Amino acid sequence: MAASLLAREVSDLCLGKPALRSLSVSATVGDALTTLKRSRDNYISFWNCNHGHFSEVDKVDAVAALDDCRCVGKVCVADIIGFLCKEENLSNPGIALQAPVSVLIPKTGDFVRHLESNASLVEALDLILEGVQNIVIPMEIGGKNSRKKLLQNNLSKSTFHNGRQYCWLTQEDMVRYLMNSISLFSSAAVNPINSLDIINVQDIPAVHYDDPASSALPLLAKCLEMQTSVAIIDGDGKLIGEISPYKLNSCDEDVAAAIATLSAGELMAYIDFGGPPEDLIQLVKERLQERKLVEALELMEDDSGNSSVSSSCSSSSDDEFGVGRSVVKSVGNSARSVKRSEAIVCHPWSSLVAVMIQALAHRINYVWVVEEDRTLFGIVTFAGMMKIFRETIEDHDLGKALKKSPT
Repeated sequence: MAASLLAREVSDLCLGKPALRSLSVSATVGDALTTLKRSRDNYISFWNCNHGHFSEVDKVDAVAALDDCRCVGKVCVADIIGFLCKEENLSNPGIALQAPVSVLIPKTGDFVRHLESNASLVEALDLILEGVQNIVIPMEIGGKNSRKKLLQNNLSKSTFHNGRQYCWLTQEDMVRYLMNSISLFSSAAVNPINSLDIINVQDIPAVHYDDPASSALPLLAKCLEMQTSVAIIDGDGKLIGEISPYKLNSCDEDVAAAIATLSAGELMAYIDFGGPPEDLIQLVKERLQERKLVEALELMEDDSGNSSVSSSCSSSSDDEFGVGRSVVKSVGNSARSVKRSEAIVCHPWSSLVAVMIQALAHRINYVWVVEEDRTLFGIVTFAGMMKIFRETIEDHDLGKALKKSPT
């Protein structure tokens, strides 16, 4: 029964999803930032083609090149912030924003893959387990001729490629679909996660509270690819919070200066709900002056004086990926009490279905695993959860084959 359910087409999971807004890979980092700020999208997709501003003659060539148009990556504000944090870019952020957006797209790894709308969910699951992070699905709107006509009429539209619109199929989409049919997988779903070999305990993205926030940048880049966050721990290894790329998505680009000058614990307070405390803003400015990063300082002052662009992060609690509640906690031996976004946690003995519910409720792709005293034990992700469902399908198919085989 499970195998039959998962043979359904991925188009079933895409109903009602918005079309991808996109830019050409020839766009600049500044173009991407402007587009993200003007839209409600968390990500902008990039394609190896450009359907905008064609002349009437060029339209013929564009239609002929339908099959050459491919999504090659996606970028969010957190990607741009990480790029601006580099020393050479902090020295001259204006020039950095003129760099081609291709500098933000990973050169290695198979992070984006196209699938046809009639592909099965099992095919999508297998891609995720192979390491693909983003799956692009076409939204069907008619046959070949109608596609060509639509393309000719919509070459300037940023959501049309190959005469069709596309959407992301996310890990959350797949896990939510599986959750709705959890009774078919009850034998595995009720087991504790420490019995399922899905807790990552070896490669945990974590930094100490007093470490420079900049030390988290390589981990943040990896977390953006893997759709997780960086854990913040105290001297005893206890989890006290996180730096979430998804939270950075609601910030302005001047937070790059805070990452370059603050500790990890201070950064948690800087990017939390309600905007950064005034004392931290002043501290960032003082440290920028000490390092003679004049243009980064001017960027902060320009934003703080612009009523339309706040230097703080959004206080919305219902953004696409979700963030935890804001609390006040005294951390380790530090004298500072910091306001932080609470990390979502479970325990090694929590059941798989309970962890799935937590992640889906908070719209995150992972849950931190902690001991009773909140010592960080590991992390469990949607990809790990989907591995269990895939193994259940294989076991089911093997059982059917054995029943049919002659004795």
